[in-house]
Amino acid sequence: MTANDNHQTSDGKYHLLVDAITDYAIYMLDPDGNVTSWNSGAQRLKGYTEQEIVGLHFSNFYTPEDRAVNLPARALATAAGEGRFENEGWRVRKDGTRFWAHVIIDPIRSPDGPLLGYAKITRDLSERKAAEAELRMSEHQFRTLVQGVGDYAIYLLDPGGHITNWNLGAQRIKGYWPDEIIGQHFSRFYTDEDLAENLPARALAEADRTGRFEREGWRVRKDGSRFWANVVIDAIHDDDGQLIGYAKITRDITEKKEAQRALEQAREELFQSQKMEVIGQLAGGMAHDFNNLLMAIMGSLELLKKRIPDSPGTARLFENAVAGAERGAALTQRVLAFSRKQELNVGAVDILDLVNGMVEMLQRTLGSPINVKTNFPAELPKVSSDPNQLVSAILNLSINARDAMPEGGTLVIGAVEKKIRRGDIGTLDAGGYLCLFVRDDGEGMNAETLAKATTPFFTTKGVGKGTGLGLSMVQGMVAQTGGHLNLVSSVGEGTTAELYLPLAIGIEDADTETKAPIELSTRSHSLKILAVDDDPLILMNTVLMLEDLGHEVKEATSAQAALDLFTSNGGFDLVVTDHSMPGMTGSDLARQLRQFQPDLPIVLASGYTDLPPGSVQELVRLTKPYTEDQLRNAIEEVSGNGRF
Repeated sequence: MTANDNHQTSDGKYHLLVDAITDYAIYMLDPDGNVTSWNSGAQRLKGYTEQEIVGLHFSNFYTPEDRAVNLPARALATAAGEGRFENEGWRVRKDGTRFWAHVIIDPIRSPDGPLLGYAKITRDLSERKAAEAELRMSEHQFRTLVQGVGDYAIYLLDPGGHITNWNLGAQRIKGYWPDEIIGQHFSRFYTDEDLAENLPARALAEADRTGRFEREGWRVRKDGSRFWANVVIDAIHDDDGQLIGYAKITRDITEKKEAQRALEQAREELFQSQKMEVIGQLAGGMAHDFNNLLMAIMGSLELLKKRIPDSPGTARLFENAVAGAERGAALTQRVLAFSRKQELNVGAVDILDLVNGMVEMLQRTLGSPINVKTNFPAELPKVSSDPNQLVSAILNLSINARDAMPEGGTLVIGAVEKKIRRGDIGTLDAGGYLCLFVRDDGEGMNAETLAKATTPFFTTKGVGKGTGLGLSMVQGMVAQTGGHLNLVSSVGEGTTAELYLPLAIGIEDADTETKAPIELSTRSHSLKILAVDDDPLILMNTVLMLEDLGHEVKEATSAQAALDLFTSNGGFDLVVTDHSMPGMTGSDLARQLRQFQPDLPIVLASGYTDLPPGSVQELVRLTKPYTEDQLRNAIEEVSGNGRF
């Protein structure tokens, strides 16, 4: 075989190889750009058979736009001049459809240099072009979505923690414009406390190690204000597993946290309220029963003193017994005040007059180491309160202040008018109040003690040195008149007790004078009286007191027994009845008796402040424990003044 035969054989093999390639259009052009060869790949991509296209100019494959700018000729000129032309663009098939093509044109020259033509390779990249377009669209949509999110701060960090982009939500939540923050380290959003603990670096390290970091905490805005944030940091790695940065999402959940805190506070307040309600009911019931015992003791002592001849020895014993009973009565008044079941005489009270009238007494009571001062404006509105109970409350607070200043100090009593919004102070409604304060410069209380200060029976004075009801009594009394007790204290800074008292609007002035007992016009004026009480001890004392006052008395140990006795005796001149009785209350009994005798004078005895709904409210009230003089005054009031 000759060399020429070998060359022809090689050309044949090359032609077969090129023709077998179907993914690429491989064909030859003459120097003018006319097609001189055509492989099967060219036929598949462009739709022309070899017979249809050979001899035609390759510009047939170009779009009208490219032909208009003479791109085919420029492509050949570039290939001839630079040795190669390569680009991507739209090309046209025989049927007129377009495809995205990658084109390479190489010049073919003879060994001595003249141009023989061009080799042209075209690859269909339509699928890749579509995928790239879809990817670009997806990225654009994603960027648009991320940039449009206003409720979340979404941004990227480089591996060192520097910010590389910034969305609208980040701008809204954190206050920085993109040109202010991009390139800065993300640690500037952290609090000084977190920076001291190196939290930003630890967050990135955890995200890098585990792939994710998530936590809630305080973050700082551009203006220095803080917000409670939910933070998620995700590590981003390339295909080789190398860290290329972090995706960071921050959400402002301050409102959620505040709502959760408010819910927890409401639950705690509800629990505390329910607990205090139970304790109050228990304490009130115990105080009521104790009042009955005290009344039996005090009444018996009073009657016994009249029946035993005077002697120095017995007089002192009686005085001690009465003093002890009166201290017990004062204790029950504190319990009733705490449980808000205390009898109050509410009216318009002038705080200036009330406090100025007790300063001298306070100074004597507290002793010389305590310097009592007042701090009042020239004028103050009157408040709605019980003056006697308010004096007792100020005295209680002053004694507490004295005990907090064992080495002496200054006690300041003052007041200021305030306008508050709902939720500012306890559960008070919005409106005007007078804040009466008692301030000391004593030891103060820590947070734990302050939280328990108004808890019933809690005291820091040691065993036997306090009942733990002083502040509870003040709180109960103030709350009963529509106010609130607020304590402000810290260790070493003293304590301020603030009594928020409602202003007296359309309320008559309180009666602050002590009334002298009303004397009966004549002791010989005897009444036929029915005494009713389910407690035998109380009933016996009441009967003995009434008989000692010269009245004819019948007794009944229940409301039903009283009704039977009333009808069998043809009525009575007056009825003295306990209110809290099983089966039928004193108010219910009064209604029943009024059906028989509409103008019947009735005295209702009770240890509680408020009668239940439906009770006969206009009845003359007698507060337990009562003395013979108080019983006599009530009888005179109901029988002499027509209070039926």
